[in-house]
Amino acid sequence: MRILTRLRARHDAAYDNAYHHKLRGRIWNALESSPYDDLHDAERPAPFVSSNPFPPRDMERGDERSLLIASPNEELLAYIAEDLTRRRELNIGEMPFRVTDVSPLSPDVGEPGTTGTLETGTGVVVRIPPWRFDDYGINVDSDEAEFWRPEHTLDPFLTQVENNLDKKHSLFCADHLPGPSDVAGNLFDGYELLKTFAIPVTITSGRQETWVLSKWRFDYTVRDSDHRRHLNLLLDVGVGEANSLGFGFVNITSYDG
Repeated sequence: MRILTRLRARHDAAYDNAYHHKLRGRIWNALESSPYDDLHDAERPAPFVSSNPFPPRDMERGDERSLLIASPNEELLAYIAEDLTRRRELNIGEMPFRVTDVSPLSPDVGEPGTTGTLETGTGVVVRIPPWRFDDYGINVDSDEAEFWRPEHTLDPFLTQVENNLDKKHSLFCADHLPGPSDVAGNLFDGYELLKTFAIPVTITSGRQETWVLSKWRFDYTVRDSDHRRHLNLLLDVGVGEANSLGFGFVNITSYDG
């Protein structure tokens, strides 16, 4: 489930690539005093992921942009939508907008047998914990997690993505339903790395780090209802880590039912 927010620029502005922390703050502000406010400081993945304001280019006053916010929890999205409709000023970093419309969307990867392609609209964060370095042949003398890079090969990337989705599945899906690692078969049929890049990311006010990100295209064929649920969960919570900062947002870019 997701909401599509239409935006109009309130004055000329350069596109702010360091928007992540400010946008996350605005979403949490929308959830203030709601039943989900106490999740803000919880040591667990947040139940939402956002796109970037798109298209990502400099703007003049009156230009239109869009923003997607996804979650497995429809009620949480309803609180965000209500707040964005009531308080229509939306400033994302140095980009000042007014909300002109908020509407619901329900993307679905399709019934079993459907083939399609998912593409990450924002960079994916995958960090390999130091206790897995030997398993993957990573020769790094550090007790800090290592950002995935192409030289680490595909195996650690896919393993960490599945482990991450397992954790989200346990948080956001019913206990009796099998998670991704409980069933046979892979999440995806094919993988295409589009690019890797590094950007400065504000973690909290006054704290900035350089993160290595990657963008991907994933092909899939829906095997059964469990696989469908796992793929749809990716649409709701994102791929990889730091989704509440807007990383790992996923879109369906092709679909053949």
